[in-house]
Amino acid sequence: MEKARTTVLDKGYVRLVDVMGSDLTVVNAARVSFDRESKELNDKDINLIKFLAREGHTSPFRHASLQFEVYAPLMVARQWFKHIVGSDHTMDAWNESSRRYITEEEEFYIPGADEWRGYPDNVKQGSGEPIDSDEGKKYTQALKRLIETGESWYQDAMKKGIAPEQARLFLPAYGMYVRWYWTGSLQSVAHFLKQRLENDAQYEIQEYAKAVYELSKDKFSVSLNELMT
Repeated sequence: MEKARTTVLDKGYVRLVDVMGSDLTVVNAARVSFDRESKELNDKDINLIKFLAREGHTSPFRHASLQFEVYAPLMVARQWFKHIVGSDHTMDAWNESSRRYITEEEEFYIPGADEWRGYPDNVKQGSGEPIDSDEGKKYTQALKRLIETGESWYQDAMKKGIAPEQARLFLPAYGMYVRWYWTGSLQSVAHFLKQRLENDAQYEIQEYAKAVYELSKDKFSVSLNELMT
C-alpha cells in the first residue's frame, strides 16, 4: 500500500511510514492500572483522554507512536533534531542518510525571488516581511551560482579519488537536502507540533510541521487535538 506523503517547499516531502496504536491505545495504557480495557472508543474514553492531557498525565500518550520519512534542507533537520537531543520525556529515534557512505544526486533548497525575507524588528521572530522580488532575484541567482561552484568542486574531488567524507565539504551545507527517519511517541509529535506551528517558528520548519500535522491528525483525532490545546 502506498504510504501517505506530502510535498514541502521546492523539493522536500514528509512521508508517513508507520503508525503504532490509536486513541484507544492511550486509553488502555491509562486503564491498565485498574486492570480494565476498552474494546471501542466511547465518550468515557474521550473524557479520559481529555483529563490526561489537561492534567499533564502524559505517560499513556507515549505508548503510541508515528514514524516519518523526511526530506528537508539541513537547516530544517538541525532544528528538528533539537527535539531529539533536548528531550527528557519522550522516546524518539532518528536515522539519517550520510554522504560519507552514499553519493546520491545532491539537491538544494533555493528560495524563489519572492521568497526572501527581510531582517525582523524583533530578533526572536527570526525573519520579517518579504523583500522586493527584484532584489530577491539577485540573491536567488547568486545562491544558484554558489551551489554550482560547490557541486563542481565536489564532483571533481570525487573523480580524483578524494574520500566522500571529505569531498562533501565543498557542498553548501545549510540548503542541502537530507533524508531521515523519525520515530516519535504521540506525546513527542504533539510537542514538536506545538512549538513548530507557532507563528514565530522559522517559516521552512513551519511548513514541515503542517505536513506532519496533516498526516497525523486523523490517526489520533482525539489525543493529538487535546495534547495541542
